[in-house]
Amino acid sequence: MYFAGIDIGSLTAEAVIVENGSVAASARISVLPNPVDSARAVMKAAMENLGAAPHAVRYTISTGYGREKIQKEGMAQENVSEISCHGVGAHALAPRTRTVIDIGGQDAKVIKLGRNGDLLDFVMNDKCAAGTGNFLEVMCRAMDIELGDMGPISESAKKPVVISSRCSIYAETEVIHYLQRRAPKADIAAGINRAMAERVLALARRVKPEKEVMLTGGVAKNTAVRAELERMLKVKIIQPAIDTQLIGAFGAAILASRKGGAS
Repeated sequence: MYFAGIDIGSLTAEAVIVENGSVAASARISVLPNPVDSARAVMKAAMENLGAAPHAVRYTISTGYGREKIQKEGMAQENVSEISCHGVGAHALAPRTRTVIDIGGQDAKVIKLGRNGDLLDFVMNDKCAAGTGNFLEVMCRAMDIELGDMGPISESAKKPVVISSRCSIYAETEVIHYLQRRAPKADIAAGINRAMAERVLALARRVKPEKEVMLTGGVAKNTAVRAELERMLKVKIIQPAIDTQLIGAFGAAILASRKGGAS
């Protein structure tokens, strides 16, 4: 039996289909203007990757933006918050996980889990771009580099610059100032990644994170931010066995298997 999870984020949409608790197929696309259209498109892609008809999926749970609308349109039997889905997904992949740091395009979340994967506490930043993927996108535009290059470029930094502003707009002004002073791009990138990690660290401290940390979301692919967080938190971040951007959808699919499998 197949079970599915659909996660609509601010920038990307993911669908994961599981069988016996493991990923059978998945898909990720850039979001469309309407979350329901995003859900249809990403689920169609996942089913094509699975090579099965839509009716082969017994139960589906939606999460993320517009999750209620997706359920109302009949694409999911239930909707669950992304907080719960990321917690379930991370714990299913690595049961030792006690803290999940999810950094998306428009928000950042820190989730504290119990030994059995139960939600103990969480904090979320969705009022400011600082500490989110959007912050990095703004900085990349200012530097005229690709988002995926932000981590690799900073690896050759010799003297990372200091980005002191918490506001993305003022931080962008700082970056432009450094560029005008001809500071090496590697040093600027390293400073940006460190500033990003510092903002996430401030959020994480509000829930007193445990040492067993998993980083999820698109920013988890930035090796420099990951390394800075490991240094600041004094931990070795758990590397999941699947794409970090799929963990919310994976958690939704795992919840779907628990609900649908019992029905």
